[in-house]
Amino acid sequence: MEKKSWAVAVRGHGEVIGAGWRRKSFKRIQIYEKYPKGQPRGRWKHLKQILQAENYQNFPTDEPNYVNIESPPSMHPPLRICDITGFEAPYHDPRTNLRYANTDVFKLVRSLPNDHVQRYLALRNAAVTLK
Repeated sequence: MEKKSWAVAVRGHGEVIGAGWRRKSFKRIQIYEKYPKGQPRGRWKHLKQILQAENYQNFPTDEPNYVNIESPPSMHPPLRICDITGFEAPYHDPRTNLRYANTDVFKLVRSLPNDHVQRYLALRNAAVTLK
């Protein structure tokens, strides 16, 4: 579908030259202003070029950045995730200490044998060995 707009052509001192429907251009003018003909568009940079441009070697070693993955512990509390499904778990079973997301998972948690419960807790590093 072709888009049209009403246009009026006027000379500098107010004389109307013509009026009528004008076809709108489908191209954006800003593209030509941003990239005039003959100039290349943005190019992809390799990792080495980005690292050289950012001067990561001049940053302090204890400050976290994109190259350094070591960072201080988070200030936010950890998410409570269901041990069975992986969804957000608003509940936990006081008998087994497993987290669960809904009643269906709760039924499964209560039916698990003790060694399976200990394995799930070991995955979360919350295992308590009972002797």
